Amino acid sequence: MNRNQFTLLFVLVVVLGIAGLMVYNKQNDARSAGNLALGKKLLGEFPVNDVAHISLKQDTNEVNLVKKDGLWRVRERNGYPANYPEISEFLLKAKDLKVVQSEKVGASQLPRLALVPGQGTNAALVVDFKDQNDKSIQSLLLGKKHMQKSNRPSPMGGMDDTGGWPDGRYVKVGASSDTVCLISDPLSNVEPKPEQWLNKDFFKVEKVRSIAVTFPTATNSWKLTRETEAGEWKLAEASPTEQLDASKASSVSNPLGSLSFNDVNIHCKPEQLSQDKPTAVVLETFDGFTYNLKVGQKTNETYPLAMTIAAQMPKERTPGKDEKAEDKEKLDQQFKEQQKKLEEKLAQEKAYENWVYLVSSWSLDSLLKERAQLLVEKKTEAKNDDEAASGMPAPGAMELDPIPGDTE
Repeated sequence: MNRNQFTLLFVLVVVLGIAGLMVYNKQNDARSAGNLALGKKLLGEFPVNDVAHISLKQDTNEVNLVKKDGLWRVRERNGYPANYPEISEFLLKAKDLKVVQSEKVGASQLPRLALVPGQGTNAALVVDFKDQNDKSIQSLLLGKKHMQKSNRPSPMGGMDDTGGWPDGRYVKVGASSDTVCLISDPLSNVEPKPEQWLNKDFFKVEKVRSIAVTFPTATNSWKLTRETEAGEWKLAEASPTEQLDASKASSVSNPLGSLSFNDVNIHCKPEQLSQDKPTAVVLETFDGFTYNLKVGQKTNETYPLAMTIAAQMPKERTPGKDEKAEDKEKLDQQFKEQQKKLEEKLAQEKAYENWVYLVSSWSLDSLLKERAQLLVEKKTEAKNDDEAASGMPAPGAMELDPIPGDTE
């Protein structure tokens, strides 16, 4: 091989090497193109503090959480206050969501991942974050949840790979994107259900002094009273034949101490409920609070409930009979602090007067007992022990025919 041939061969090897390196790099770039975002934040630098409206849409269901006058509200519930901790948690999660896998997916594969907006059982949950001017900041499509296999032994033999639990979710940032990402949070609590986003704080009745329940049928009505917080309940206006059953009375002695509600009824106003012959409940407390409740007819294991509240609180403390001068300042301060708490409680619970609530029946059934259900049961005495035992009249209770052949 002469010098010219060697030089030509060397140049050819170098050219082929460079070409091969270029092809390799191009293929490597293509392979890694879908994974450039691994470990990165899904929404980038998401301006969470600018969000003033969150829209959730899936199939025919929709929820709009709107921040108005500094307070988050649920538009589908006529602006009822929303659960701020729940919203705040969701926004912080959205800000910190990270990509654990990403891939370019064709349009034909999106239905399988439930990432197509619109209607239908596999429709994506479309989340739109908007600013105070209702301009979209970022939109997100939540699709099918990724399931972690349980890998438990199956009773049919082998391993059970059909169970498991959600450990992630397929998502798309923006409807036009062709990149599907997998995140490590299934966001199971993010649903387009208005009742789920309501602030479920509710009024609380404490230190009850009297309970009066008035039914549409007057004979079912009753009232219980007691002199002290630890005192015995007494049935007001009891007849001589009526005796209050202490164990039954105890079941209604602390009503509505931890009451909650499922939803608010936007189709009925409190004054409308009052026109439908509801059951009236009046609770008076030792703190001077009076709760007036109207409870409608039970439907689907829920009662519609409306309430009003009033309070008569002393302006000044009445000193004790043997109160010492050195104790007066301390007791006066404690009185003022307690009155302030009661005034705050009254102002807070006044806000519940504007709505009709749907309350689970189990939380009210014990309070809505009829009068007879609170009394000692009357026992009927058997007329005769023999009659009670055999079910037959006692001897001598009926006439016998004469024995044939008997003579007087």
